[in-house]
Order: sequence, then structure tokens, then C-alpha cells
Amino acid sequence: MADAPTRTRHRLAVASRVLAAGVAGFALTSAATVAGTALLVHVAGWPRAHAVATSTVPAFALYAGVIVWVFAQASLARIWTVLTAATLLFAALGAVVAR
Repeated sequence: MADAPTRTRHRLAVASRVLAAGVAGFALTSAATVAGTALLVHVAGWPRAHAVATSTVPAFALYAGVIVWVFAQASLARIWTVLTAATLLFAALGAVVAR
């Protein structure tokens, strides 16, 4: 049987993955949806309602993919780095395009 520090480390690693998949995955998906909507409205000239609907549909697949990816990766540092960088990238893209 594993000792207490090993169990605690494992539980913290699992909790970190759950937070990454749930919270950071949601933030990434939201930022990607906002960026997609901004691109469709301000670059392609779509009506806002159509742009929101079109950007939201693939967000469900993105979120599911992020969840699977988080639990498939070996490195917690890589997970948090990629999710943070991608979220910031999409957020910046959405902010720049929406101006």
C-alpha cells in the first residue's frame, strides 16, 4: 500500500487535472467562442446572432476535446501552460478583432 505522502500527491494531481479540465477548459472554450464570434462579426460581416450560434456549436466539441486531452497528458506543467497560453491567445484575438 502507498504511503500517505504518495496518496496526497496523487490526489492533488487528480484535483489539478479536474480543475484544469473544468475551469481552465471552460475558460479556453469561452475565449475561443468570443474570438470566433468577433471574427465572424467584424471581419466576415455576419449578423451577431448567427455569429454567436456558429461559434458556439464547435465549442462543445472543443470543450470535450480539452477534457480528454487533459487526462491523456502526462505532465501537469504542460497542461496548465498550454491551457493558459491558448486562453490568453484567444482572449487577445477576440479583444483585438472586436476593437
